[in-house]
Amino acid sequence: MLTRRLEPEVMDTVEDAHDYNSMDHSTVNRVFVDDLLTFCRGTRELSDRSLTSSTTGAMTLSLLKVLDVGTGTALIPIELCRREVACRITAIDLAAEMLKLADINIARAGLANCIHGEQVDAKQMPYGVDTFDVVISNSIVHHIPEPSAVFAEMRRVLRSNGVLFIRDLLRPQSLAEIDHLVTTYAGQENAHSQQLFRDSLHAALSLVEVGELAAACGISANAVQQTSDRHWTLACRM
Repeated sequence: MLTRRLEPEVMDTVEDAHDYNSMDHSTVNRVFVDDLLTFCRGTRELSDRSLTSSTTGAMTLSLLKVLDVGTGTALIPIELCRREVACRITAIDLAAEMLKLADINIARAGLANCIHGEQVDAKQMPYGVDTFDVVISNSIVHHIPEPSAVFAEMRRVLRSNGVLFIRDLLRPQSLAEIDHLVTTYAGQENAHSQQLFRDSLHAALSLVEVGELAAACGISANAVQQTSDRHWTLACRM
């Protein structure tokens, strides 16, 4: 197993934000939302809020308060709202340049009434205990040198019976595997974007490390699974 090599916690240059936003995340984001909704349906109900069929036959989450931790340019909240999911999403990130593009993306999608971006440090959130019905996060954990504070905060702001759904990169076993993943999934991107992906893979956690973080928050390590050749997922109802 490669030793974890940290990358900058905040991607807050104009180049970082624009290159991240221009990369093709559509498949990853679609699968994230697919898996989130599938997991939520499997929990039967979220307290008094349940998954119900709309008049179009689509499954809808009724009036949920959702927190997206490390939203980047808000592509996942936009994808979620496009699924006829009735929710209010608070989309947080510490990078001001990311949030500038997030605001543009949200406005272009016509979703300013559903998604609100805020500049917030995920290690010290300003929200009260039991604030959100669903807390989601995609690819923020590997940016944090000591992710335990982020796990604890996500657990703190999630209400009883709420859903916690976190997905992030899985640290490869070797440099050769990193090279393979970069070529496979970022081979068509520019050199800077490829380097961002390479650095993120090297900064990612192992399944054992994620399991230990989960256990420290009272979450079973069984909630953590490898879900692709480059991702782990933590999915649980608290």
